[in-house]
Amino acid sequence: MIVKIEKLAGFCFGVVSAINLVEKELKESDQLYCLGDIVHNNKEVERLSSIGLKIIDLKAMETLKNTKVMIRAHGEPPSTYELAKKNNIEIIDATCPIVLLLQKNIKSGQKEMEEIEGQVVIFGKKGHAEVIGLVGQTKNKAIVISSANDLDLIDYSKPIHIFSQTTMSKEGYKSICDEIENRYKLFNPNLQQKIIITDSICKKVSSRSKQLIDFADSVDVVLFVSGKNSSNGIYLYSLCKEHKEKTYLISAKEDINKDWFIGCESVGISGATSTPMWLMEEIAEYVSK
Repeated sequence: MIVKIEKLAGFCFGVVSAINLVEKELKESDQLYCLGDIVHNNKEVERLSSIGLKIIDLKAMETLKNTKVMIRAHGEPPSTYELAKKNNIEIIDATCPIVLLLQKNIKSGQKEMEEIEGQVVIFGKKGHAEVIGLVGQTKNKAIVISSANDLDLIDYSKPIHIFSQTTMSKEGYKSICDEIENRYKLFNPNLQQKIIITDSICKKVSSRSKQLIDFADSVDVVLFVSGKNSSNGIYLYSLCKEHKEKTYLISAKEDINKDWFIGCESVGISGATSTPMWLMEEIAEYVSK
């Protein structure tokens, strides 16, 4: 049986950079605090915890002083940096450059909208770490839309600037934006108001769709490796499952059912931007044996 790993699967450069920072810091000290899971993958978090990474939440950070705390690739709102300054905490900032740029653009967009009594709308997963950081750039005034069910939260008589969480699906974002535009035109038939749509989805995420489908077509069975709380992972798995029925979501080799491979000549292994290559290689070796 042929077993192969999708070449473009695994960590994006933002996650790679964050993990490199952790490993570099832990070579110089026995322990490093990280605000939230550094990556949405339990196996990688367990590996880093075993060498000294200590995951904390914001409440725990409030009790710390005169130490180092790492901010993961998802980014944080301004209030986190203010807390660090207050408690003399040195920030090891691993915020993804793409997320940093989006934060800057949202902050600028909020300022522009305030000047014309408009509103910033963010398409994203409510409560997600990145979204919390993005909303913080607007002093928590932005409207978060997770699905079409939330569209009534928007005031369509006012100007709107729409952004997206970097890891959302481009198809979902387009659908939401189309519906917002349709409702907006009903309130503003003469287009006297203003609506702006910013494409803020990470290009690595948006380009993965076709690549993953092409990879799925080259094998009989797909094992998609991802943490259950990875937005990017669940989206890509669902996309692949819709295209190829014999696609299975797993977090580790222990999740594998050997019956999946009956009559199978080839197995493809892929993963989310939060899935480490070492884990996919471990699973590939297990399946091969």
